[in-house]
Amino acid sequence: MSYDFSTSAPREDTNAEKYMLREELFGTNDVLPVWVADMDINTPDFVLNAVKKRLEHPVFGYEEVPKSAFEAQMAWMKKEHSVEFALEDMLYSHSVVASMNVAIEAFSSVGDKVIVQTPVYPPFFHSVMEHERELLKNPLKLKDDGTYTFDIEDLKSKIDEKTKLLLLCSPHNPVGRVWRREELEQILELCLEHNIVVFSDEIHSDLVYAPNVHIPFASLSQEARDITVTAIGGAKTFNMAGFAISSVAIPNKTLRERFLKIYKRIHFANGSTLSHVAFETAYREGKIWLEELKVHLLKNYCMLKELSEKFPHLIKLTPIEGTYLAWFDCRGLGLRDKELREFFVHKAGLGLSPGISFGREGSRYMRLNFAVSSAKMLQVIEKLQKALQEHRN
Repeated sequence: MSYDFSTSAPREDTNAEKYMLREELFGTNDVLPVWVADMDINTPDFVLNAVKKRLEHPVFGYEEVPKSAFEAQMAWMKKEHSVEFALEDMLYSHSVVASMNVAIEAFSSVGDKVIVQTPVYPPFFHSVMEHERELLKNPLKLKDDGTYTFDIEDLKSKIDEKTKLLLLCSPHNPVGRVWRREELEQILELCLEHNIVVFSDEIHSDLVYAPNVHIPFASLSQEARDITVTAIGGAKTFNMAGFAISSVAIPNKTLRERFLKIYKRIHFANGSTLSHVAFETAYREGKIWLEELKVHLLKNYCMLKELSEKFPHLIKLTPIEGTYLAWFDCRGLGLRDKELREFFVHKAGLGLSPGISFGREGSRYMRLNFAVSSAKMLQVIEKLQKALQEHRN
């Protein structure tokens, strides 16, 4: 079977966040939005067909998440990522960020320290501060080749008895790293030594490009399983964030009970009937679609890379291993953060995520979501090339 990613349905007249918030975020509706991490690519037809079939039944009352839905995800994780979870490990969540907030409440107290590795998806540090925990920033180390790695020595120097939780982004948003086993094992060693729980956000785990391989943190060892809360789901993989369904896997019974104490207090319930159908169908039928999607995404990335190589003194594209988020080093443009944002909005007509929103280490960088149709990607390239040419001239 061959899927067509050349065009996608228009979203301007829907309630799509990336379109609805253009005026508020960019001061104009006249921008092509390539910021929030969902795709301008149609949700797979097999998911939509399964939802349509369920709509034939006229009753939509309260429903439990069916065991078969979790079993489909568990089978996927075992086959695709070589990690096994049991049914009792699995909990429904409407989002990874919600799960993260529960973890912060469950595994730390007011005044405790929580590790985040910046630049990183903004809810990582916002959530810590909103819960009145102390933000322990362990910035990623920028290497000479433009890629990033963990700064283990910095982390060793900062951990103390008040450090209770590490929020791991794997694969990493926004820098596109897929962490190697030896990198993760260094983190594991420190967390075991200091009795630190790891909340591992692995929502982008399926969006990894060969030869890179995603390694779930919980798969490193039995000791890793016992300290890890894994957040996973198909929202990014199958472009179905609007179904508001993900899951949390917690193999260790003691950690699971601590998590459930907060989880039940909030009353997460079980999500919607249609989200259960979409979730299970995606994991059961999505393999071929995903493989073809990744070929398409890599083509889009290569177009951005080719463009950046035409303007090497102005922008540099961080090498990518996973996600569909391009991380641009824009320091060569000679613009401050506010000016950089204005450049992309008013000169290029593009709405990107400003790097500074991912932490101070993202200053003068920009994040561009390249999960768009071929037609839209051509528009992005044309707009960006014109703006860079004018700036150079």
